Amino acid sequence: MKVLVVNAGSSSLKYQLFDTESENVLAKGNCERIGIDGSRLIHKTSGKDEYIKETPLPDHSAATRLVVETLLDSEVGCISSVEEIEAIGHRVVHGGAYFSQSMLASDEVMEILNKCVAYAPLHTPAAIMGIKGCTAVMPDLPQVLVFDTAFHQTMEESAYMYAISYDMYEKYQIRRYGAHGTSHRYVSAEMIKLLGGKAEGTRIVTCHIGNGSSISAVKDGKCVDTSMGFTPLDGILMGTRSGAIDPAIVTYLMENENMSAKEAESYLNKQCGFAGISGVGSDSRDIEKAMKAGNKRAKLAYDMLCYQIKKYIGAYSAAMGGLDAIVFTAGIGEHSPYIRENSLSGLEYLGVRLDTERNTFGHSGTPVEISASNSAVKVFMIPTNEELVIAKDTEAIVLNMKK
Repeated sequence: MKVLVVNAGSSSLKYQLFDTESENVLAKGNCERIGIDGSRLIHKTSGKDEYIKETPLPDHSAATRLVVETLLDSEVGCISSVEEIEAIGHRVVHGGAYFSQSMLASDEVMEILNKCVAYAPLHTPAAIMGIKGCTAVMPDLPQVLVFDTAFHQTMEESAYMYAISYDMYEKYQIRRYGAHGTSHRYVSAEMIKLLGGKAEGTRIVTCHIGNGSSISAVKDGKCVDTSMGFTPLDGILMGTRSGAIDPAIVTYLMENENMSAKEAESYLNKQCGFAGISGVGSDSRDIEKAMKAGNKRAKLAYDMLCYQIKKYIGAYSAAMGGLDAIVFTAGIGEHSPYIRENSLSGLEYLGVRLDTERNTFGHSGTPVEISASNSAVKVFMIPTNEELVIAKDTEAIVLNMKK
């Protein structure tokens, strides 16, 4: 089955066309600056040169239309008819407490999805625009929504609850939801294969470390805890996000800096993390370069991240009653030997032994074991593939619908 996977942002529309039988990406690209001057499409079909087209894209419907036209183009595309696309899968960041699995889009599902906007106001409206854009261009195709939060719905109440008054939990559904669930689901499943293929009895910590980062405890193939919370602001420090802090800091800053609630939220999401600590910026490559040049604040930012990752690994080992494997994934987790080495340093008491030579591998897009031969805990870098999960979920739901 050919499935078009869509990840819509407020001014972007990333896409990949999958052949789910072979699991190959036939084409992929991104429509940039939707609704903004200078919009363009960057497209790459497997085996062909990159194609760039600069053209006005007033909305997501126009972007989707251009994507379809490009996929059909005899020179740069890869299909001869739009009917070759059998379904569309959408990445949706937050499904609240409503969605514990991927769902076929319907009027009822979309009505519920609108209730989730408050949980991820930067992401969910964009996803809805992407769904509407695809509906406008390909109205007869089934569309499946795959939620980042769904994988974390297996957490026990004691793990996902906050110690606020229960009436406020019931009124606003304030609880831990997590994020990056599609990534944690993919890499933990791949790690289970490497451990022998049987989920039962496995205890894995998955570290999705990128511009946005989260860590999950996966026991018997199911999430039992995760670092991100009610929103993607919680957990470890990130590119521009503070991660977990004393909540009283928020009111302190509001009072002393005369911030509104919206300004405080923006500050914690956009001016903290790597950018705020280092003063260099949010890109980990810039941080690492500055650190190697002797910038103490850049090193502090990296050392804070490593310390926090280490704490979560230790805590989740305790929560699961032991540890069989640790996985690093996403932009930083896959590419930074420094972060991996310094996050694992000091965990020898858990049986973790790093092979420093293996840890400096050249990234080839395949899993790499970086633990030493005498390590009681397996440590792997596993490249994430959220889009494949979305494509496979979409295929399964559409095939079941046709039965």
